[in-house]
Amino acid sequence: MVLPSSDKILQLDLASQLILDAEYCVALTGAGISTPSGIPDFRSPGSGVWTRYSPMEVASLSAFRYHPDRVYDWRRPFLKNLFQADPNPAHSTLATLEERNYLQSIVTQNIDCLHQKAGSNSVIEVHGTYQTLTCLGCFQQVEANFELINTFLEDSVTPHCPECGNILKPDIILYEEQLPADKWKLARDEVLKCDLLLVLGSSLTVTPVSDLPYSALGNGAKLIIINRTCTHLADLAEVSIQGDLEELMPIIENKVLNEKK
Repeated sequence: MVLPSSDKILQLDLASQLILDAEYCVALTGAGISTPSGIPDFRSPGSGVWTRYSPMEVASLSAFRYHPDRVYDWRRPFLKNLFQADPNPAHSTLATLEERNYLQSIVTQNIDCLHQKAGSNSVIEVHGTYQTLTCLGCFQQVEANFELINTFLEDSVTPHCPECGNILKPDIILYEEQLPADKWKLARDEVLKCDLLLVLGSSLTVTPVSDLPYSALGNGAKLIIINRTCTHLADLAEVSIQGDLEELMPIIENKVLNEKK
């Protein structure tokens, strides 16, 4: 582990104090919080998933409707990785902050459920979840139980509806789909309530989620951004730190908890 520079330590001190002073703190998390758990992100130059695949060919609603088996074949190793992944210290820090009432909710772009595995309770998944699937024929929603997932991952069998036999689509938001209206409204309401928004592991390039920090700022909230690369909102943030979340978030956790003592 590389020790933070003195400037970064000052930024971490300020971030910790802002969390201590906040009345209603919300976190917005992106793929960067889960990459230490072995889940690749989508847009990093050279390593992002979309540098190797076209999203319209393997992750769009059109592709799923016309070639569902092809989409499932492409997703199989990705989902297998998802099911086997464990939370990292950044997820654990957010769970602890929520438990200690320093964090009120998490709005996440991720579909990996690692926040819930780490112990977070108030998680709003605006890009959907792999834990349920919906039939494209009769619209019945099915839980992603062990038998269904194991058959899909190990035997390469595309999931079908137990009622009508049509193909089941994972409740993950694909390109050409709108975000779930109830989750999106809840996310916006949380962001408009907060006086501090933590943006963690997001490049802030995917709409409409990238608009949420503007809503927070417009409502008078302060902004903390921690990401491996600089974002376009860095100049508007009270704190903007470039670094690895799995190393930096536990430092913030320790500072917050020790300061409170």
